[in-house]
Amino acid sequence: MPGVEMTQQLYRFFPQLKNRIITVPAGTVAEVISAVNEIAPGFSDYVLNEHGALRKHVNLCINNTVVIDKIKLTDYVAENQTVYIFQSLSGG
Repeated sequence: MPGVEMTQQLYRFFPQLKNRIITVPAGTVAEVISAVNEIAPGFSDYVLNEHGALRKHVNLCINNTVVIDKIKLTDYVAENQTVYIFQSLSGG
């Protein structure tokens, strides 16, 4: 099963994901996010906009590759891959 890892900042909003190994069924990025949302309700609302696309402040990679389809989230996540979810940070 694919693994899902995320930055520490997301644990502030979803503490039930902290200190656990997150594995989900293989599938599209949309299906992976939906599976994480089953563990932590509200997660998909935080990372996706009202149209189901990745929010501008969220980045997502599959292994070392940035997700290409940020609108429909159709990139496929295979059994042996890891999805990395992180927020874009800005400020000065």
